[in-house]
Amino acid sequence: MAADPSTPTTGRRPGAEISLHLLGGFRLLHGDVPVVVPRGLQRVIALIGLRPGATRSHLAGLLWPDTSEDRALSSLRTALWRLRQDPCCPITTSGDTVSLGPVVRVDVDALVGTAARVRDGEDPCAAAVLAAGRHDLLPGWYDDWVLADRERLRQLRLHMLEELAGQYLSAGRHGAALEAALEAMAAEPLRETPHRLVVRIHLAEGNAFEAVHAFYVYRDLLLRELRLEPSAAMTALLDDTLAPIREATRDAPAGPRRAPSNQVAPRARRDGVTGAAARVTDR
Repeated sequence: MAADPSTPTTGRRPGAEISLHLLGGFRLLHGDVPVVVPRGLQRVIALIGLRPGATRSHLAGLLWPDTSEDRALSSLRTALWRLRQDPCCPITTSGDTVSLGPVVRVDVDALVGTAARVRDGEDPCAAAVLAAGRHDLLPGWYDDWVLADRERLRQLRLHMLEELAGQYLSAGRHGAALEAALEAMAAEPLRETPHRLVVRIHLAEGNAFEAVHAFYVYRDLLLRELRLEPSAAMTALLDDTLAPIREATRDAPAGPRRAPSNQVAPRARRDGVTGAAARVTDR
């Protein structure tokens, strides 16, 4: 094993399964043993993991965008040579293409595979789906290719969770549907679609107040952060629920209601039960 600190070192024999973790930060493991990889080589390994089978010129252009093609290719050749000094090198080459070896498992691939199974209507382990991709891709890295893939995977996970919530809702599994929708909501609090799902789930369970409360929690957040209103599609979810309440309120006799002399009439609060109920009848 080379002692050069510019090359990765493992202390493991070839043949052990290698796992590459890119979500939440770069980690390369041989079995359960961490591999010490210099930052420059981390970038090379990470990009190859995200672009399997890419050509050398494509990889070099992404890794060294501000240099000439010849110099970028030379830098890539040097990096690949350094990686091969480790007998457990995770990289393989075939002609002009570079890939990870067949024994390398990448957490990003697991997320993509889980999303595909959800999209195809399979029923993977709910806990595994909720946990998949919970951490951002390579936080603290700001290469253009990292930023693009980080957003791609973030959107993939959000749509996966929303798709799962919708499937569970259609199947009448309201608790599981709510859990998936809330996970998506936590990942992106200002995104409307998971909030809309939460409202639909509460309505499907017959919990009108929960649905109205969830709507106004999101409306208040959106107004406070972006000075926007929920879409017409989200507002329409509550029309049928609120219509009879408004009608009953409008038709009720307007008899005098006095608070006892030793009490103060409660004022509607925006963040509690009274607040939500007050807003329902005020609309």
